[in-house]
Amino acid sequence: MPMMNLLVAFNGSEGSVAALRYAAALADRLGAHVTAMLAHTAHEVIDKRSRWIPKEARALLDEVGANVLRDIEARFEAERSALGLTNTLQLREVKGRVDTVLSEAARHYDMLIVGSHAETDDEHVTLHPDRIALMSGRPVVVVPAGYEGDGRLTHAALAWDGGRAAARALSDSLRLLEDAGRVSVLTVGPRASWPIQDLMTHLARHEVDATLEEWPTSHPVAPTLLSWCEKHRPSLLVLGAFEHSKFREDLLGGVTSEVLSRIDIPVLLSH
Repeated sequence: MPMMNLLVAFNGSEGSVAALRYAAALADRLGAHVTAMLAHTAHEVIDKRSRWIPKEARALLDEVGANVLRDIEARFEAERSALGLTNTLQLREVKGRVDTVLSEAARHYDMLIVGSHAETDDEHVTLHPDRIALMSGRPVVVVPAGYEGDGRLTHAALAWDGGRAAARALSDSLRLLEDAGRVSVLTVGPRASWPIQDLMTHLARHEVDATLEEWPTSHPVAPTLLSWCEKHRPSLLVLGAFEHSKFREDLLGGVTSEVLSRIDIPVLLSH
């Protein structure tokens, strides 16, 4: 299925700037349309509706929130101008819980592109790509802050364990994998017992030149994937998110969280 309708989240962070540039380049290459969205919660440190809050204090809180949004909009305008998209790309502002807003919006697009999460982001516009991938039901491409790639795919990596999340990630990314033409299938440790050759045949029938690299159970999954990507520099890592529960990953750590916190190339997440 062609990808013709892309959504990019923009919150003024370095990650969102990289995501906007990546989305614009990807849309140009695919002949797709891109929409930018600023999702934000109410910029309040206290409940302004409380009767004991002086109206001057409520006005000050409103001004602080407005200033944050104006700064984000100014940065968007600068980036939009630099990309030459002044007449074709608008920034939609939507108020609500950020992850929820973006998850619901993403269901109306082929793909959501976001910047990596940073602790330094303003808390009222910060987003969590892993949660959005879990909630949205759509593929989410996470672009690291500072990434300067132009969206072209020359070589992609597919993390594969034969599970449901990996299969969903494969389906969601197949259009991009076909475009890349060259894919490394990476399996670390145990995987489903179904013959891996069926996957390789499936990719070949989509005119994807796929090679298989395998590591035994003794290798930790996330460090192995990260080390391989650092050495081979693929254009994209395709990863099925949270094959185990999100609660377990939050509590104990997991592949998804570790990869996102350390990787310096775009990652396509599906759940």
